[in-house]
Amino acid sequence: MSNVPVAVVTGSNKGIGFAIVRALCKQFPGDVYLTARDPGRGQEAVAKLQKEGLCALFHQLDIDDLQSIRALRDFLKEKYGGLNVLVNNAGIAFKVHDTTPFAVQAEVTLKTNFFGTRNVCTELLPLVKPYGKVVNVSSMVSSSALGGCSRELQQKFRSETITEDELVELMTKFVEDTKKSVHEKEGWPNTAYGVSKIGVTVLSRIQARMLNEKRKGDHILLNACCPGWVRTDMAGPKATKSPDEGAETPVYLALLPSDADSPHGQFLSNKTVRTW
Repeated sequence: MSNVPVAVVTGSNKGIGFAIVRALCKQFPGDVYLTARDPGRGQEAVAKLQKEGLCALFHQLDIDDLQSIRALRDFLKEKYGGLNVLVNNAGIAFKVHDTTPFAVQAEVTLKTNFFGTRNVCTELLPLVKPYGKVVNVSSMVSSSALGGCSRELQQKFRSETITEDELVELMTKFVEDTKKSVHEKEGWPNTAYGVSKIGVTVLSRIQARMLNEKRKGDHILLNACCPGWVRTDMAGPKATKSPDEGAETPVYLALLPSDADSPHGQFLSNKTVRTW
């Protein structure tokens, strides 16, 4: 099977992830894996696509669970000898009016959106084959949250030399600062989701730099993107885009032609590179 191209979309049994899988089933020349924490929901989503005449495959994946990530890694390695397209879409957000204490929201949101995504990357990036594509689904909220950070934090998050360890330290500090109720005093904005997505965007910049240093000849393109404000369970019914419209930029990045050498290490929305 190692000559069959393979694409994986995390958190894809509904919403934007599901729309990304649907689009890849139509356009990607290989196997497309829909993943979900709950196998029942994942299989249901695959069956829904089958009714549309589309063929997606299912693999269980809970990005909060390292064993689950490693099981997917081992499966891909054994069956395909690697991976061609990885779309890190899985994420969570508390509703605006949620009464859960902010420190709990911060810990839970960063656990999945930043640390979970990072764990997937740690395990799966080494499997990405030459000319592969990696898309980390971030959010424009990462830009507005960055604007809400102190100047010192902004400099750190925009730095061309920040390391993954330093980023992890900052994300951990945010969670700790919320527990002590000092996060605003320490220069953080009042949005756990926004900070988690700053983490995803900056992580993408770091990973792209690492790929340039360690695997320059492999032509792998890795980017972060904002799908836009999309009508999903997460964003609600008033959002301006349908899930299929939200999938457009992630799918565009996942299917960049093999002779493309950019964008790489960028943050895009509406298929356009945005200033970070």
